Amino acid sequence: MMGDEAAAARTGPQNRELYALLNLSPEASDEEIRKAYRQWAQVYHPDKSPSPLMKEVAEENFKRICEAYEILSDETKRLIYDLYGMEGLASGLELGPRLSKAEEIKEELQRIKRREEEAKKMAHFMPTGSIVFNLSMPSFLEGDGIMRGMVMASQVQSQLSKDDAVAIAGNLAANQRSGGGIGTVILRRQLSPVSSIEFVASTGLQSLIGMQTTRQLSIHSTATINISKSFSDGSINLTNTWTRQLSETSSGNIELALGMRSGITVGWKKRDENVSAGGDLKIETGGLGASARYTRKLSSKSHGRIAARIGSNALEIEVGGGRKISEFSTVRMMYTIGLKGVFWKLELHRGGQKLIVPVLLSAYISPVFATGAFIVPTSLYFLLKKFVVKPYMQKREKRKALENTEKTYGKVREARASAEKAQQLLQNVATRKKNRQAETGGLIVTKALYGDAKAIEKRHEHMEEEVDSGVIDVTVPMNFLVSDSGELKLHEGVKKSGIMGFCDPCPDQPKQLYVAYTYNSRTFEAIVGDFEELVIPQAGQ
Repeated sequence: MMGDEAAAARTGPQNRELYALLNLSPEASDEEIRKAYRQWAQVYHPDKSPSPLMKEVAEENFKRICEAYEILSDETKRLIYDLYGMEGLASGLELGPRLSKAEEIKEELQRIKRREEEAKKMAHFMPTGSIVFNLSMPSFLEGDGIMRGMVMASQVQSQLSKDDAVAIAGNLAANQRSGGGIGTVILRRQLSPVSSIEFVASTGLQSLIGMQTTRQLSIHSTATINISKSFSDGSINLTNTWTRQLSETSSGNIELALGMRSGITVGWKKRDENVSAGGDLKIETGGLGASARYTRKLSSKSHGRIAARIGSNALEIEVGGGRKISEFSTVRMMYTIGLKGVFWKLELHRGGQKLIVPVLLSAYISPVFATGAFIVPTSLYFLLKKFVVKPYMQKREKRKALENTEKTYGKVREARASAEKAQQLLQNVATRKKNRQAETGGLIVTKALYGDAKAIEKRHEHMEEEVDSGVIDVTVPMNFLVSDSGELKLHEGVKKSGIMGFCDPCPDQPKQLYVAYTYNSRTFEAIVGDFEELVIPQAGQ
């Protein structure tokens, strides 16, 4: 029961707040909507408020009632609200005869969302870039300085129109003896929903012009053709790439290159929620090479990674892992051993930016040194994680949870105050209805509590109705909702916190409604879930 309530609290029916406000079923007729509006409007009309303070409360609630009636009494607005809620009404849908069906409204709203997303893209530049600092401990120990070289790459892309985009990129590289750079401009155009074309021009160390076109051949296959001419050596290079979706999480590709370095590459990659893996086999003029990589999610914030490369002039293995330190930032520490020596590599990823620092520890592979270079930082990492990072993160999480609790507490306190003021305006009518029912032995709600399901179950224990109790007394609005015929009905699929005089006293927690009532001089009790129907008196009572 509690599990079902928790699930309902998270995934309960949406776009029903206005129905709850007027205590209507989502299938209510026009006449039922008009009747409910008149009932609530008579109570909350500002002219009927006895004091200036309560008049302000009445005006606020009367405005909400009028807005709900305006939407639910209009067939098209109601349909939009049922499908997409207030977001759909505020999105700019053109209401009229041509949007008379749910499918038409859905299509129109999707078009509007696409235009908004495109406008958002066009209004912002999308920068990406990386900085690589190559450090060398042997050079430092020999007195030649620790810096071996630096590479910087940056690209800024901007959407010119719905179908056109331009990207400007630059690369700078420097070492102890020389340096150079490349500037590139890329113009992209979307020719159709399944095809696009790019024009590329570069100047600097590698001056060239080129063109690339991509087309989706089928729902699972894509082909790309790239041709370029280099002004440095006059060569013409042609590349054909075919990519196919092998499953929901994996794809494969074949690339054929013709030119100065002709060859063929076969690749595969897979990515799902917990695992990312891939591999390539490359055969080209002058050599053979292969690579593989595997990354696995270890927790919600950390991952482990292993990679290997082998070829005619390459042999290395890389192991390590990373941790997400904020919403947009990740740090990674890698250990590499291969023909070029033993390396540590530190990485910081933030958004589209990367900072990478490879550190050469030794150009010669000594078993003792290579083992120590792996064990020492690994041990240091786990010690720091256990005695420094983990306590700090726990302290930060506690502080964050406390801030969220205080924020939620403030919102609940405000909602409870608003609900209590709304109940004050219902009090007179609720009392008159209660007295009329008492004269005929009809339905009288003696006690009604709404809120935390666990607190409701312990209702017979001493419980103060405070903000942190997770429960609000709703006896007054429940008596107000009793009909002249002595019946009370709350509709299925409508969250009860939206009813006038109610509030949500325990956000994100499963809730129940407890009702104690008398009917024909007999006492009864009823408990229902947040989205369940309540009908009292029940048949046979």
